[in-house]
Amino acid sequence: MNIRQQLEQYKPSNPQEEKDQEIILRYMDTFDNLFTRENEFAHFTASAWLVNEEHTKVLMAYHNIYNSWSWVGGHADGDMDLLHVALKEAKEETGLENVRPVSEQIYSIEILGVPAHMKKGKHVATHVHLNVTYLLEASESDLTRIKPDENSDIGWFELEKAIEISTEPEMKVVYQKLNEKLGVHMI
Repeated sequence: MNIRQQLEQYKPSNPQEEKDQEIILRYMDTFDNLFTRENEFAHFTASAWLVNEEHTKVLMAYHNIYNSWSWVGGHADGDMDLLHVALKEAKEETGLENVRPVSEQIYSIEILGVPAHMKKGKHVATHVHLNVTYLLEASESDLTRIKPDENSDIGWFELEKAIEISTEPEMKVVYQKLNEKLGVHMI
């Protein structure tokens, strides 16, 4: 099933996801370059809510650009298999080798505003990420390492603590939603 079909079949969990699903699908009908950063206004990203095997903690990285603890993930950069992107980014950003999906289904969707910033010495204009989140799992005992060009620390945090340590108010709302959804996936 391709990403368009996955997004069409996704069952939103709240009004935010309903509206974001509608807009993402409309953008997919309008633009043909949403999977690359060539579309400087909106492009796809994939994120991971990366939990331990007991689903009691989440692995967060201290993100250099945002100066905040955050989930891991990144740009699609032409890859339309967003689960693959989420897995690849989770491994790259944490150093973990054994990361697996709890489910191959989309866990959450968000349209996320990204303020203007500098990256690798270049100005990046304000834009939005059409984000697809997957629930991934790894062992707390596996070794992690930072990715110095993206993050400066990595740590496992209790679910509520992961919300608390984020300094981005708009992300606290997303992380709360992800934690609430986690209860459904613990069965």
